[in-house]
Amino acid sequence: MALSRVCWARAALWGSAVTPGPYVTRKLQLARPRAGLAWGAPRLFDLPCRSSNLHLSPKADVKSLISYVVTKTKVINGKYHRFLGRHFPRFYVLYTIFMKGLQMFWADAKKARRIKTYMWKHNVKFHQLSYREMEHLRQFRRDVTKCLFLGIISIPPFANYLVFLLMYLFPRQLLIQHFWTPKQQIDFLDIYHALRKQSHPEILGYLERVIPLVSDAGLRWHMTELCTKKALSRAMLLTPYLPSFLLRHRLKTHTTVIHQLDKALAKLGIGHLTPQEVKSACYLRGLNSTHIAEERCRTWLGEWLQISCSLKEAELSLLLHNVVLLSINYTGSRR
Repeated sequence: MALSRVCWARAALWGSAVTPGPYVTRKLQLARPRAGLAWGAPRLFDLPCRSSNLHLSPKADVKSLISYVVTKTKVINGKYHRFLGRHFPRFYVLYTIFMKGLQMFWADAKKARRIKTYMWKHNVKFHQLSYREMEHLRQFRRDVTKCLFLGIISIPPFANYLVFLLMYLFPRQLLIQHFWTPKQQIDFLDIYHALRKQSHPEILGYLERVIPLVSDAGLRWHMTELCTKKALSRAMLLTPYLPSFLLRHRLKTHTTVIHQLDKALAKLGIGHLTPQEVKSACYLRGLNSTHIAEERCRTWLGEWLQISCSLKEAELSLLLHNVVLLSINYTGSRR
């Protein structure tokens, strides 16, 4: 036994290929844990082939952790949606619309930021943008203005509960279109157009009084007077409860933006617009396009562009009345 131990020690020291006996092997296996505890961790050359596989980089650990968290979150979110759909179907519909609305509004905000950054870096004015970029900024500004009121009334403590109740009771007045149901989108647009139509007789009455005037100076004065009337503000879906000088400023700004949009749209071409873009453009210009076929909307929009693009900046007040005249004279409009 002593001789075998000496042979094994010599083989371990000088790298000999001598194989120890079975008793020595068992003894060595039993002694290795004690040696590991006494001498510390194994040396690097003891594990030449496994060291690279045992240690991962910090980036790989972070990526694997993030992917795990994302996967688990998706699973939990899916179970939560199924639970709401089974037990609270009506609330689930509202919840789904609200979450999708938040996503769309956030996407609109990021796109508006990219456009504004591009304008700032390249010194580009609003009227120099493309039609879709101009329309996106115009609509986003109106949406932010509407959301700003909700932000103000939710500032006091515990007022957010009241805000949610008001949003549920008055979705047309307080929420933007991203948070409307498909049925609400049709119904609310019909309501807005009905409010717009209520101002049409009053505007036509003002126009009848202007017709006998033939002097250019007098005509310009009366057109300026018409722009101060609250009826035109209602026709453009702007609040009429403002002083006259603010009404003039808002009407002028709104009309200038529409005229700039018309020029950009004429450059782009109506044929490049999607059906939804065509209907939105017609509704903005006074036509209730929710109940009109797409091709008829495109025809009406072409007639509008012919008139709008022929007007000069000093004649933009005529564009406001064009909103009334073209929508009234269109025979295909149901409402």
